[in-house]
Amino acid sequence: MEDLIALGKTGIRISPLGLGTWQWGDRVMWGYGKTHTDSDIREAFQASLQSGINFFDTAEVYGKGRSEELLGAFLKEAGQSPLGAPLVVATKFMPYPWRLRKGTLLSALRASLGRLQLEQVDLYQIHWPFRPVPIEMWANALADAVAAGLTRAVGVSNYNAAELLRAHSALAKRGVALASNQVEFHLLKRSVELKGLLKLCHELGVTLIAYSPLAKGMLTGKYTPQVRPLGMRRYLFRRARLLKIQPLTQLLRAIGQTYDGKSPAQVALNWVISKGAVPIPGAKNARQAKENAGALGWRLAEHEIAALDAESLKLSS
Repeated sequence: MEDLIALGKTGIRISPLGLGTWQWGDRVMWGYGKTHTDSDIREAFQASLQSGINFFDTAEVYGKGRSEELLGAFLKEAGQSPLGAPLVVATKFMPYPWRLRKGTLLSALRASLGRLQLEQVDLYQIHWPFRPVPIEMWANALADAVAAGLTRAVGVSNYNAAELLRAHSALAKRGVALASNQVEFHLLKRSVELKGLLKLCHELGVTLIAYSPLAKGMLTGKYTPQVRPLGMRRYLFRRARLLKIQPLTQLLRAIGQTYDGKSPAQVALNWVISKGAVPIPGAKNARQAKENAGALGWRLAEHEIAALDAESLKLSS
């Protein structure tokens, strides 16, 4: 396994790959209750711990709070990582348009802490930069959360470069570091890299957390124009799109063969790590959690990264 890395400039140490928990409790996109049960999810959590993962990301909106409840129960059962690393828990505040006052963030955080059965989270994030509330007001609310001892560090999610700079500046005035920006980033969506957001994060000492690093499963190699997922993802995984990405999938598989048979998913996750980001793939069961962890402990060669870059440019947005 790999050494822990810094989360921004906070002093918090996380595994280079985390576990996202959107699938835990979400019935619409992920089929919770049909394709996976609480028992399956518990095994995914345990397998992640055994594989050296200590970073877990959730949100109040995942499964309408169910994800936080499940994570909280598993954390209580586990107590601590079997490998000794402190467990790091991140969750998010959704700035709905009707949440107009700064105090709603603290109220939402306390509700999240109740579901997580924690007195403090390690990272609290603004889920989206929704209007009408200004970015600066939510940044100050995050600083209030730090001052109240409800979170150790703060971050944002889905912020572009300009929004990131505004949040970073507002927090700096309060003496609080912006730890992270969580955005969608993978071989099929490279805009954060190509438009300079990734570089800006590196320059500011802000960790870029990559959600959906496997493009909701499209980069796992499991799906083809003839084999598509069920549920809402079936509409996202159109036959024409799946046909178009087959050369990239074949390249992922070919590169994986040079590393003792690594899967396309493991190569795709390693590519994200090689870019200096922290991927947080989801896992519905122990098998998926173990496969995710197989992206750690090795690193793609520069010429392999370049080959993936070139192929993905034909497809990425």
